[in-house]
Amino acid sequence: MDEDQLRAWLLALRCPGLGPGGLRTRLADAGGDIANALDRIVRGSVPAEAGARDWLRRPDQARLDEDLLWLAHPGRRLLCCTDADFPPPLETIPQPPAALFVAGDASLLLLPQIAIVGARQASPGGLANARAFARALGQAGLLVTSGMADGIDGAAHAAALDAGLPTVAVVGTGADRVYPRKHHALARRIVEQGALVSEFPPGTPARADHFPRRNRLIAGLALGTLVVEAGLRSGSLITARLAAEQGREVFALPGSIHHPLARGSHQLIRDGARLVEEPGEVIEALGPAARALGADLAARLGGESPDAPIGETPTEAVDDTLMAALGHDPVALDQLVARLGTPASELSARLLLLELEGRIGALPGNRYQRLAP
Repeated sequence: MDEDQLRAWLLALRCPGLGPGGLRTRLADAGGDIANALDRIVRGSVPAEAGARDWLRRPDQARLDEDLLWLAHPGRRLLCCTDADFPPPLETIPQPPAALFVAGDASLLLLPQIAIVGARQASPGGLANARAFARALGQAGLLVTSGMADGIDGAAHAAALDAGLPTVAVVGTGADRVYPRKHHALARRIVEQGALVSEFPPGTPARADHFPRRNRLIAGLALGTLVVEAGLRSGSLITARLAAEQGREVFALPGSIHHPLARGSHQLIRDGARLVEEPGEVIEALGPAARALGADLAARLGGESPDAPIGETPTEAVDDTLMAALGHDPVALDQLVARLGTPASELSARLLLLELEGRIGALPGNRYQRLAP
């Protein structure tokens, strides 16, 4: 994406009164061309609020420049719904986002994910359960996704990172903000070893109404949501409800009948959530969906051209070149970009497919290594 396209996207994402749904509709009408979509709004060819036209005619250039400066930092990206590697599960949820600001490895969003959420004021036992499930589910191949909140969320992220596994945090602020502030060190580790994601532009502060919006993305990215301790008025129950409405699995850990933070989980079980006592039950339930997601991704990102020569497709040739560039030692994504002169977004998609095929393994720190045949 060149700078003009990127600026047009930022202009649209900050446009008052447009929103993700309105922007997606205008994009569809314009054949996916963001500049054309905005031009049609400015010219009055499509309905729009007066404030939207005023913004598009006289935008805050300084704010857009700040957004561009944030995105210019290595390892940051605006992942748009028109990109080939936009996460497919988000396309099926109500009110899907139009774009995501990502700090870290955006390709991780394509992996099968499990959302682990729960109480901020969790008990020691709840925190231990969150850590144990996050570690086991991550080691089984499910990427742990949560909201970087205090309590269960933070424990799940930290357990994955401590085990040398990536994790994804979806936040209710701009991706340049950290909330709660005590999680600055955790946020740095997530960016280095995983991905920190937001649909809000840089500089957006925490607001109460942002968190339910954030929760729909956590539920939407994951194949299933596991609730570890929740009160009856917990935001985790919102995430679980959204997951159920999106057709995803909902799991809940039971607790003592005398523990207030078990009541939300027990309510979920009464409403149809799966009661689970060990990680293997989650892995068994999500296995078929994880395999189906991998097959869909392979078809979506690895499609062959009808004009390809028999015996060697462009995709195979690209993968051979990539495998040769990898060599036999761990290699960072930035090194591969330098060796091949290929954009990081394109390389990430190919690396993910090779990982799904079992030809390479992902290592901490955005590094990859060839696996023995």
